[in-house]
Amino acid sequence: MTDLPPRLSDLARASTDARNASPGSDSRVPDGAVLVLGAPAVEPQAGLATPSTRRDFLARASTLSLALPGIGATLAACSPPGGQQGRDTARAAGGTAAPAAGRDARHDNSNSRLDSTVLKDVQHGNTSATPGATQGAASTPFKLYDPTLPPLSSERTLRLRWRAQEVPVRITDDTVVAAWTFEGDIPGPIVHCRVGDTVEFTLTNEGVVPHSMDFHAAQIDPKIAFRSVVKGESVTFTFKPKWAGAFMYHCGTAPVLMHIGSGMYGAIIVSPSEPLPAAKEFVLVQSEYYLAEAAGGVRSFDYQKMLSTLPDFLAFNGRPNQYVKDPIRVKVGDRVRFWLVNCGPTHPCAFHVVGEQFDTMYLGAPPQTPIRGVQTWDVPAGGGMCFELLCDIPGEFPFVNHGFGHGQKGSIGFLVVED
Repeated sequence: MTDLPPRLSDLARASTDARNASPGSDSRVPDGAVLVLGAPAVEPQAGLATPSTRRDFLARASTLSLALPGIGATLAACSPPGGQQGRDTARAAGGTAAPAAGRDARHDNSNSRLDSTVLKDVQHGNTSATPGATQGAASTPFKLYDPTLPPLSSERTLRLRWRAQEVPVRITDDTVVAAWTFEGDIPGPIVHCRVGDTVEFTLTNEGVVPHSMDFHAAQIDPKIAFRSVVKGESVTFTFKPKWAGAFMYHCGTAPVLMHIGSGMYGAIIVSPSEPLPAAKEFVLVQSEYYLAEAAGGVRSFDYQKMLSTLPDFLAFNGRPNQYVKDPIRVKVGDRVRFWLVNCGPTHPCAFHVVGEQFDTMYLGAPPQTPIRGVQTWDVPAGGGMCFELLCDIPGEFPFVNHGFGHGQKGSIGFLVVED
């Protein structure tokens, strides 16, 4: 039988057993302990005798948090509501962030040691089937995701107030998924700003699972700004993008694979200080779907299938094949600019337009390092690129992940060039 990945409860039990077995040994804990293939060898630490009650476990687990930074957010989610102190859990200004008074950011930090899929009060196991993500699935409508890049604001400060929401999302006419989302959709909203703009971001968690936000366009201390928050709490931070390009954002709460794989991702497009040539601009976010069988009219995301790396579907902007049925339409003579972000969580996207070539593809931050005459370019999971072509002849041009084992699972659409 294939070994399953370890759960946080197993790791905590292994740590406690180790301490009980060697009460006199060194209490230091190695920094390199991670939750990957098995419980790490954690050296004994005084004061962690096996708890006899849940209250004892919660009281004593703060000591274990020192060995496993990030466990605090999960434990807080299991604590009685009266135990929460305050609502704004982080503030930031001028590109820095600070924890709220009285809080130790190490205990709430999002990292690979915080397994938020193991919540004692939320029995969803290794799936995304939390209560909010499964309710009302039958009445959830299908809606296209608009790929058009939103215009830049005249303001140089962009204020974003978003919610982490666990809701059903219909991705095809006959498929509804139990999604973890930013602002109720997969992917989340497209963000558009300039190099040097100020982004003031607040995330409020309305879900039962801890969530967080990681902007790839930010340079900021992730231990504080990208920290997890439990239901009803918020985190706020500020940053200024230094580089132009197509960047991913995603929930960084561990296991990160589960949170990205369940729908918590999107694109932030950072335009250069000097405008690029006029173009029709579109944003494509590729992602993968790893789904369990339908139950109650909804398919939940399956963590074990994510680990297998064999997706059921792939999609541009959350809906497989949506731009086959409803193509992107432009005119002859238009310059088209695709901002492509590959949110994975695992596979690359070999981006290609059938019957065309990209006259310009930017290897780095636009407009620097342009490459001419590109047929196909691989965008890794977690990466983004900018592709341009001049539509000088009419026709129907498929845009596709040329890794066709994935392209034929849904990451395909049509660019229709009309006279």
